[in-house]
Amino acid sequence: MNIRSILIILSFCLIQHSEAQEATSFKIITIAFYNLENLFDYEDDPITFDDDRTPEGKDHWTETIYRAKLKNMAGVLAQIGAERATAPPVIIGVCEIENRRVLEDLLNEESLKEYQYGIVHEDSPDRRGIDVALLYRKRLFTPTNSVAAELVMHDRKNPSKRIYTRDQLVVSGMLDGERIHFIVCHWPSRSGGKAGSNYKRIKAAKLTRRLADSIFSLEPYARIITMGDFNDDPTDNSIKKELNARNISEEIVPKSLYNPMYGIFKRGIGSLAWRDGWNLFDQLIVSSELLKTNYESYRFYRAGIYNSAFLQTPTGRYKGYPFRSFSNGTFTGGYSDHFPVYIYLIKRSN
Repeated sequence: MNIRSILIILSFCLIQHSEAQEATSFKIITIAFYNLENLFDYEDDPITFDDDRTPEGKDHWTETIYRAKLKNMAGVLAQIGAERATAPPVIIGVCEIENRRVLEDLLNEESLKEYQYGIVHEDSPDRRGIDVALLYRKRLFTPTNSVAAELVMHDRKNPSKRIYTRDQLVVSGMLDGERIHFIVCHWPSRSGGKAGSNYKRIKAAKLTRRLADSIFSLEPYARIITMGDFNDDPTDNSIKKELNARNISEEIVPKSLYNPMYGIFKRGIGSLAWRDGWNLFDQLIVSSELLKTNYESYRFYRAGIYNSAFLQTPTGRYKGYPFRSFSNGTFTGGYSDHFPVYIYLIKRSN
């Protein structure tokens, strides 16, 4: 066979391969997480420390400001993942929300209302009254079970003193006919310094790992997506060692968790800024089953940070930082002190 014949055969094979690729299409959906930066209503709750976010409080939090904040937040949520997905996220984990009412008001905003989101939410014992929640598009996800796992923790210097913080929310259900699990977290903050508060996040990491392992014990091939504001970076011990969230480039091991945000953080990209440095506290972590290359069911495709220009502080010392909604005792008209994060899931669609 001469070289010309070989080239003709190779060209024919390439054309056939290209046509086969064009005939195969994929369904792409977005899973997102967003810290909504103190989304409180404007009424005083006598049980929690929400006094600042009332009309008479320090922040002068009025109904007008509340409605403006809702509109801004809804507008962001509707756009996450729009670069590749054709609709807003199917699943959205949120934190720093006061109660179910603010979620209902959020989902009734014009930019989200038509997508008919449902809510999974439980009030947590956090002293400020802030919780985590899961929002889901009813047409594509059906919850079958949920539980709020309490993080029981005591002050290290005063062991008799209970520290009240956010629950961790576990939601299981059917995503477009496929079983999947979500764990939504908001681990304790770095208040008092990273080192001094580290034990709190270690405790939170142990709980998150137990929740994942309890799912694996019942479903060894479970697809789990853990999301949240972890108040630690992908390289910190709480994430890397206690949660044991591996770098996604490592060997795939069954019943393990993998962190696609690790590579993003190593490139110097973050979801929030503090003292002239970037952190990536907001993360989505996937179980090993979501990394398989059989695309007959949903698989992990790509992770990202939604940091569009309108979400960035436009001028001044903090130019390029997240355009937070409240600063120096005043509503700025901004959004949040965090950027939202997301992953795409894809599967073959004939």
